[in-house]
Parts: sequence; C-alpha cells; structure tokens
Amino acid sequence: MSELFHKELSFEINGLLFKTHNELGRFCREKQYADFFEGLLKEKGLMYEREKEVPITGINNLHTNKVDFLIEGKVLVDFKAKPLITKEDYYQMNRYLDASGLKLGLIVNFRNGYLKPIRVVRADS
Repeated sequence: MSELFHKELSFEINGLLFKTHNELGRFCREKQYADFFEGLLKEKGLMYEREKEVPITGINNLHTNKVDFLIEGKVLVDFKAKPLITKEDYYQMNRYLDASGLKLGLIVNFRNGYLKPIRVVRADS
C-alpha cells in the first residue's frame, strides 16, 4: 500500500510535535508536552479533542481508554515520555484505531534525543 493517509495534516502535526520537542527538550512529563502542544494547536486553529475517550470494544462500552489527542477528527496522537516505545504501546494504538474507526495514529516519545513519531495505520485500511 503506497497511499499516505492525511498527508498534509500529518505534516502539520509533525511540525508542531518537533516544535514541542525543541522547546521543552526530552525530560519533561507527558502532561507538560501535551499542554504545550495544545497551545500550538490553538495557535494554528486546528480542531482537536484532548484526552479523547475511546470505548473498549466488547465490554458494553462501560470502560474506556483515553488517547491524548484526536486532531481534526482524523488522526489520533498518543504521547509518551519514557526510555523506549514497546510492542504494548503499538498494540494500544491499534486498539484505539479499531475502536474509533480511524485509519491513522501517531505514537510520539518525547524522551528520545531525536523525535521520531511512529505512524500506525489500521490494518484494514
């Protein structure tokens, strides 16, 4: 599959993520990154939902998880501030994508010396 989902929006989001990392460095808490990033989203006029609840499928929607951001109703963004991204982080984003019906998610670990957002595309996309 060579199609790149939400190319322009992804480019804009990545620019804001890099700006966040450049301004705050690599040793802040997730909430500090999210607060700064939210300010950038507001400046750009992008629509977003913070700590968007995503229902866990198969449990009568009584339980939910929260993804850090849903941007423009199209892209999920999950922030991390830890030494390594694990398979569990990847599986978690896949669950978010499946539950939301969206195609694209980004996992962002601000602890890295060089920011490398990880694109996760829902398998059936």
